[in-house]
Amino acid sequence: MADLDLDQFDAVDSGASSTYPMQCSALRKNGFVMLKSRPCKIVEMSTSKTGKHGHAKVHMVGIDIFSNKKYEDICPSTHNMDVPHVKREDLQLIAISDDGFLTLMTEGGDLREDLKVPEGELGDQLRSDFDNGKDLLCTVLKACGEECVIAIKNNTALDK
Repeated sequence: MADLDLDQFDAVDSGASSTYPMQCSALRKNGFVMLKSRPCKIVEMSTSKTGKHGHAKVHMVGIDIFSNKKYEDICPSTHNMDVPHVKREDLQLIAISDDGFLTLMTEGGDLREDLKVPEGELGDQLRSDFDNGKDLLCTVLKACGEECVIAIKNNTALDK
């Protein structure tokens, strides 16, 4: 019996998949689906009639939840498509570092400093509201090993 090289087992995750299968006909608008290997929110769906080869086709248009790019796909309604496990969490904004990283506090009181200020209008809004002394909650979306801030709102939990 050969000796095992234990170094090959160092980079192992829990084995849980970042997606799960769902029949195409069961998907709904405003739900999530993987299009072109990207996690997307479905913004349009239409089903064509059964053709001469016997399958109705579902045409889907989705917006990437991280980059806002538009993706399209057509799939037979009886086939499975991958659906990402999407986790949404509101974190309290504590600080913004000079290099553009956010200091966020979880509900459990733990601090996170690994997310950057979002690009574009949302990032500009976040910076100006924070500079004006507003207490903000950042909505963080996590899927397929990626996460980012997708929305901000005023923290009303502290208002009395």
